[in-house]
Amino acid sequence: MWSRASNVGIRIKEEWDFVAECRRKGVPQAQYCKNGFVDTNSRILDKIERNSVARQSSWVKDRGKQSNPFVFELSGAQWKELPDSLKEQTHLKEWHIHSTLIQTIPAYIELFQAMRILDLPENQITCLPAEIGRLKNLKELNVSFNHLRSIPPELGDCENLERLDCSGNLDLMELPFELSNLKQVTFVDISANNFSSVPICVLRMCRLQWLDISSNNLSDLPQDIDRLEELQSFLLYKNKLTYLPQAMLNLKKLTLLVVSGDHLVELPTALCDASTPLKFVSLMDNPIDKAQCQDSDETIESEQDRQHFDKEFMKAYIEDLKERGEVGIFKTI
Repeated sequence: MWSRASNVGIRIKEEWDFVAECRRKGVPQAQYCKNGFVDTNSRILDKIERNSVARQSSWVKDRGKQSNPFVFELSGAQWKELPDSLKEQTHLKEWHIHSTLIQTIPAYIELFQAMRILDLPENQITCLPAEIGRLKNLKELNVSFNHLRSIPPELGDCENLERLDCSGNLDLMELPFELSNLKQVTFVDISANNFSSVPICVLRMCRLQWLDISSNNLSDLPQDIDRLEELQSFLLYKNKLTYLPQAMLNLKKLTLLVVSGDHLVELPTALCDASTPLKFVSLMDNPIDKAQCQDSDETIESEQDRQHFDKEFMKAYIEDLKERGEVGIFKTI
């Protein structure tokens, strides 16, 4: 009954191994996206490239077009500080600041009471102001791939926050307990950081549906992981996990679990049983399937580049599975 699933597992491993092989050979990330490597149709890499192009085009606007008066956009290495005129535009509902050399977000951000989206990826931000906690209408915060070492506890006052992305900061080790107050959050991405455990505040986000804590330093999961009753997607790849707790079986809405490239030697036997709600399980490159993780000798432009590529690859891979209709059919080990 697992023959079709086995075929899918073989293909996944071939794709994953090819990524590692390209890295070991020092092929730049740009070459991955340009040449493709996943299958004959280059589906995944094409998707990554399309996503990348889409992101870039969103920042390069036609000057002749009328911009949204409630949206502020800024990108480019020429920017080291926010323009002075921004302080007067307190009617803005969205900031999209991308790929700049900006290191700080000013305290006057508290004046933007209509703010709903703070999209600040791939800058040089080293800290967030405590005043961010006064943005009571904030729904999305993306500070991925910056240089944050901490998150202000005042963020816990943003009671309407629904999405939090702190991925790719590399040195971020903890989230403040005050974030336990964020009861509307459904999406948390803290991958590619330096967490040694699942933050307590995350376990108290009662509506959480998506949790990505991949590429950290987790050696185990909390025994009360089943507090996350609404969790549907759980990404744990590239940690140091040796086992999965029995409590995982109590996550009745979990449909996607990725624990690839860890140190698993034990997991609940019922986890891959047909009676569980899980539709897709990936346990590639773990001792449990006698595979060896060969990523330790990789060479790539920088640690952030490597982590960014891993994230894009996995997201595109999951999207590709869904498009093929396989995430409703197979369990892949």
